Amino acid sequence: MLLRVRVRLPDRPGSLGQVAKVLGAAGADVVQMAVLERDSGRALDDFTVQWPAGAGIDRLCDGLAAVAGVEIVGIWPTAEPPGAFPDVELVGQLAADPGRGPITLADAVPALVSADWAALVETVPDGTRVIHLSLGADRSLDLPDLEPVRARAITAGDGTQYALVPMPDGYALLVARAGAPPFHRTEIGRLEQLVGAAEAVFAADALRHAEAGG
Repeated sequence: MLLRVRVRLPDRPGSLGQVAKVLGAAGADVVQMAVLERDSGRALDDFTVQWPAGAGIDRLCDGLAAVAGVEIVGIWPTAEPPGAFPDVELVGQLAADPGRGPITLADAVPALVSADWAALVETVPDGTRVIHLSLGADRSLDLPDLEPVRARAITAGDGTQYALVPMPDGYALLVARAGAPPFHRTEIGRLEQLVGAAEAVFAADALRHAEAGG
């Protein structure tokens, strides 16, 4: 199974290699790594690792905790899509069938940001109306207050982490995960870029239809 491992570590030569070495010694196969931020001599990094199915993560945590200056921010399951450029591939899927574009977007983004599920929602006077839920969503879950509707991370009272990104015409994309850290600003930015690319695809499709009708 795949795990996302988020750690804060000293931003100095050798620290990254030391963490990767510890992950390997614990039995984790590093699939990819991303630097989320660097500030005041510290870095926040995400590692995606292949981990034996059913195995506990105690030795993984113990190994990382033994590295001087390393702080474990979170470890949670993920299901990331294959391919070198998953964001580009998603835009291609949207362009192939623009009519289902918003639904395709909601179904695909959880895997891109190590989330559990996503929803297309609309803010209405008496709350939030759910238009579409991806697989994995708990239909009985109470959604958090989405006001103000702007790109941001939300931590619900039950600990569920949400990413909210507005879309045109009063709609929004809501992405959720449990047992994980809050969505980082780089993840929110990535979702904004995907929504922006999707909007461009939808606009192009509408223009083609308008030209065909003319």
